[in-house]
Amino acid sequence: MTAANAILIALAISIVGAPLTLLFAKNKTVASWLCFLLTALSGMCALYAAGSVLISGPGQALTLLAIPSAGSACRIYIDGLSAVFIGLIATIAILSAFFSISYMEHYRDYGVARYYPYFLLFIAGMYGIVCVTDLMLFFFIFWQLMTLSSFALVRYEFKKHSNVRAANKYLIMMQIACVLIMAASGIIGESPTVIGAETVQTYDFDAISHTLPGLLQSSSALVSMAFLLYLVGFGIKAGMWPFGQMWLPDAHPAAPSPVSSLLSGVMIKTGVYGLMRTFLWLIPESAVTLYPNQVWGMIIAVMGTITLFVGTMQALKQEQSKRLLAFHSIGQIGYILLGLGACVALIGTGMHNEIIMGLAIIGFYGAIFHTLNHGTFKSLLFLNAGSLLYATDTQDLNKLGGLIKYMPVTAVMTLIASFSIAGVPLFNGFASKWSIYVSTILGSSTAPYLGVCAVFAILTSAITLASFMKFFGVSFLSRTSSLVAQKASRTPLLEVGWMMQFPQLILAALCLVFGIIPIGAYQIIELALANSQQGLAAGLAKLPLANLDGIAGIASAHGTALFDPLVIIVVMGIMFCAALIISRLGGATKRVDEPWLCGYSRDAEMYRYGAHHLYAGIKRYFRWIGGKPGAHQQ
Repeated sequence: MTAANAILIALAISIVGAPLTLLFAKNKTVASWLCFLLTALSGMCALYAAGSVLISGPGQALTLLAIPSAGSACRIYIDGLSAVFIGLIATIAILSAFFSISYMEHYRDYGVARYYPYFLLFIAGMYGIVCVTDLMLFFFIFWQLMTLSSFALVRYEFKKHSNVRAANKYLIMMQIACVLIMAASGIIGESPTVIGAETVQTYDFDAISHTLPGLLQSSSALVSMAFLLYLVGFGIKAGMWPFGQMWLPDAHPAAPSPVSSLLSGVMIKTGVYGLMRTFLWLIPESAVTLYPNQVWGMIIAVMGTITLFVGTMQALKQEQSKRLLAFHSIGQIGYILLGLGACVALIGTGMHNEIIMGLAIIGFYGAIFHTLNHGTFKSLLFLNAGSLLYATDTQDLNKLGGLIKYMPVTAVMTLIASFSIAGVPLFNGFASKWSIYVSTILGSSTAPYLGVCAVFAILTSAITLASFMKFFGVSFLSRTSSLVAQKASRTPLLEVGWMMQFPQLILAALCLVFGIIPIGAYQIIELALANSQQGLAAGLAKLPLANLDGIAGIASAHGTALFDPLVIIVVMGIMFCAALIISRLGGATKRVDEPWLCGYSRDAEMYRYGAHHLYAGIKRYFRWIGGKPGAHQQ
């Protein structure tokens, strides 16, 4: 079975399965298991398609329907880049569907007839958007399938007016993005093109790429306009500043938590996919001297830097768990854009310079690796937040506290995810951020602004750690809040069941594996590049991973910026053992006592520090940056 046929089966299962779950919607348990089985089956087909492309190559494109009068054709093609995103979509979809089986019991006032059918259609839309080569009619069809189904999921709790408003804003922004992307394709789409033995239609990706060199020579201004529209259109979808702030912080908290994990972990990555596809794969190597890659690279890198800094600073102000995570989605997308921008800026000048080309490759590796990492740790964080909401019925961090005693498994999973997103060494977020730092710092010798961008990126990583000290600290480590004490009085253990824990354990394991053994992820990316050699991206595959003089796949082309997680583990283990031995040599005794209340005579809710009390000085001096905390909501 070819990869194209496998993804078609995955699409068919999801689309046909949607009305099937509707038939069993009156029984939540049956509908939940049916949706999971259908999602798992379609996901296995998708993973087979992705794996076969990475191992055996992309194969031939499959044309299902051509409409010459519209200049479009439903042409399915999976290359290495598509395979990476398909794998991410399938993995998070399966885990989110499994999490939903127990989680949807939380919604006693809402049925699942408005959840599971749209859940399956949402997945189908995402599969289609990264496989279809048409950038007009069939792009529109899959975009709408993805958008309208996710719109219904965002407004699932339609009795809450805030959720309906959030869904409406989301819908409007996604439709604006769709129009901009199609307008860009309309500007640079010229005529049907014969490539090999196949005639591809006007708005097919290959046709546009084939005719682009001529357009760059004759109408460079129109091409620049088209790429600006691509940047804004896909940037809206990805959550790039300032567009992400217009919809993302409201939409993600409104949706059920498994959907939030898909929205943040996967859906916004379709915008990243579009930016990578257009700014690297669309431009033929023959047009590299005509394409102002340094200008576009600078724009993308600077926009990424603004996005990561502003999004993270706004997240620091938040007091609602899922709203805080939503702003961090914007911030982490900024890192991906910074890596992509560095790659685009360096690739043109580095075509004949192995050192600069090596830095461009490391920038791309960091961007796509962080895409995968963000998909894992952010999906995990939204499932963590969903567990907290399921156990306590609130998103308000000020009402939480002391949960580590009652939810120990969730606490460990949340700690792993928090370390990952903050870029703590030995967790996957550090591994990908390190590559972006290497590319931008060393690349500043060619593009000086990249050094400034790197400084902001490193500073922002520290701010991210501060934000998740608040998220984890006030939820799990602070004194037990009255709400948690009240919940705990009814049941001694608030921990969610194993069916909600299992997806979190899988994602946490991925965070650790990709952090400790990042070479595995880099080898997957290397296979993806080797099996998608088109446009400027073909140059990225010409310098093998082994030539980057790296340890564990993370290094600079100079061979000077090295990071070996296994060495760090050994050193930390030795230091821990030494500290343990020294502490025992003193023979100090340990005792358990009541915590000191800082002079207060009794333990009361008013004396407990909550999320609102943290980082007051930073929030005061950076109030101009926007991102007011959302209203307290259950």
